[in-house]
Amino acid sequence: MTSETTAPAADAAGEPASPRRRHRFWLLVRDVLVIVLIAVVVSFLVKTFLVRSFFIPSSSMEQTLQIDDRILVDELTPRFGGYDRGDVVVFRDPGGWLPQTPAPDRSFAVEAVDWVLALVGISAPDSKDHLIKRIVGVAGDHVVCCNVLGQIEINGVPVDESAYLNLAEGQSAPEDVPFDVTVPDGSLWVLGDNRDHSRDSRYNVDQPSRGFVPVDNVVGRAFLLTWPLSRFGFIDAHHDVFAGIPDPGTP
Repeated sequence: MTSETTAPAADAAGEPASPRRRHRFWLLVRDVLVIVLIAVVVSFLVKTFLVRSFFIPSSSMEQTLQIDDRILVDELTPRFGGYDRGDVVVFRDPGGWLPQTPAPDRSFAVEAVDWVLALVGISAPDSKDHLIKRIVGVAGDHVVCCNVLGQIEINGVPVDESAYLNLAEGQSAPEDVPFDVTVPDGSLWVLGDNRDHSRDSRYNVDQPSRGFVPVDNVVGRAFLLTWPLSRFGFIDAHHDVFAGIPDPGTP
């Protein structure tokens, strides 16, 4: 009785099939990892230099933006063209604007996943460390509240903000919170669209920034609402509202 050894099946080239399949498998794994790495690097660069995602943590910009809305912020174009009155901007706390709250305890796995998602711009874990408001005063502007109609005045010209202010039924103007400021160079004066429920420049004049937002603290201009899908669309800067404002110092 003789024993027989069955040789591994070979393909047309004479190479055993199983090692060849394993070789193809690892080539596929390598290609997938390279694609994922490239995608992560591209996403990281986009997030760092072009566009970032944030969610809205408060009601201060209602009805323009509502709590938990997801937005995209343009980081690139303001670096070349600066910021204009009406732009909705995301910025880091200049100091004392946000209450100090302890970070919730989270597992290492949750932190790791959130870090990866934030790296590629899908998650926005630092949204609560930022604020979002509308610019009403740029460097040199003299901004005053308010005239007899409850309107702010910029460089002596009253501004009709009814296009975006969130007012209660029967209310013709926000609650009168007087201020009279001239915006210094490299700074902005910002207010919330939900004017009566916004801790904005008016309420931070006793902080180190004196209520002004340094341009260096601004992440970028909010330009697109991405979630919920029912409200998907561009965020209106309402530049037309400020079209008649003269440049600072114009007689």
